[in-house]
Amino acid sequence: MAITTITSPDDPALQELCDELSALAREVDLSGKWPARQLELCGQYGVFQWFIDSQWGGQAWDDSAITRGYLAISSACLTTAFIITQRTGACNRITSSGNQLLALELLPDLASGKSFATVGISHLTTSRRHLSRPVLRAEQAPGGFVLDGFSPWVTGAAHADHVVIGATMMDNDQPTDEQLLVMLPTDLPGVSVPEPAQLVGVSASHTGELRLDRVMVDERWVLAGPVANVMSLGIGAGTGGLQTSTLALGLSKAAIEYIEAEASHREDLRVPMEALQSEYSALCDALFAHVQGQPDCSSEDLRQRANSLVLRATQSSLAAAKGTGYLLGHPAGRWCREALFFLVWSCPQPVVSANLCELAGLSS
Repeated sequence: MAITTITSPDDPALQELCDELSALAREVDLSGKWPARQLELCGQYGVFQWFIDSQWGGQAWDDSAITRGYLAISSACLTTAFIITQRTGACNRITSSGNQLLALELLPDLASGKSFATVGISHLTTSRRHLSRPVLRAEQAPGGFVLDGFSPWVTGAAHADHVVIGATMMDNDQPTDEQLLVMLPTDLPGVSVPEPAQLVGVSASHTGELRLDRVMVDERWVLAGPVANVMSLGIGAGTGGLQTSTLALGLSKAAIEYIEAEASHREDLRVPMEALQSEYSALCDALFAHVQGQPDCSSEDLRQRANSLVLRATQSSLAAAKGTGYLLGHPAGRWCREALFFLVWSCPQPVVSANLCELAGLSS
């Protein structure tokens, strides 16, 4: 079958792609292997073009269309969708940097899928930023910067051509208030990638450390800084946001559709299925209200509710599957493990607290 470039979220080719991704999801979860075939398919179907401007070979979908695309892909394969968010974060950071030479050099191949980039910036926004010795440090050098240390959570670093890296500037071996963002070529001397962490879910995303041993980065690779609070500049390399809630809802959709299929011949599932469907629909309305700039709740409230739904929907699918669902390889078991990811992936403390209160049977 010839592959057609997806040009809108209503394109039948999107469902074709999702069917293929869904069929591959079981094996990638069991093996833990990098989903190379899934990402190749996404490139062939033009998924990476959604996020990039036409001048660089993209389609520049609007936010509503992108959200619908993410909902579909995350319902088919959460691992693939998660990797795409990290890839897209890198692309957006290039675009917002104003570095036109870098954009010309990198974005066309990223739009076509010929190259892969990811981000390593979580340590700039988590508790690690308060350490007396930052985990990743930068020093000014003639013609550029020397980076030393490690980025603790980088998705697909071993498969990346470039990584958006954030580092804290040092002065006389003391951290300053300034930070730096660079697009790091992974073939530079001193860059290494240990074996990725074994995660409870989405382990095939190969998320783990990226190490830098006195790596000299030419100034032409600078995306932003040195400046205080560099993550507040531009868009694209931040953590969390609406896309995290979107992926949670996509995974919820997969679990609810499974329950719906089971309910077609099991009357006992109908009432809980309808309740989950109703909640999913309401949360999608809230999500798109945010996307369209007319939110009826805070982003933290949306995230907490999405977290709650994905946990309950996936566990309900396991209960509906009974003992079969507890066998390794059944999608319900995989969905339950993947749902736990949303409790830790870029999860703001107020959301964590609200989820904990709910799990404890308390009102937040």
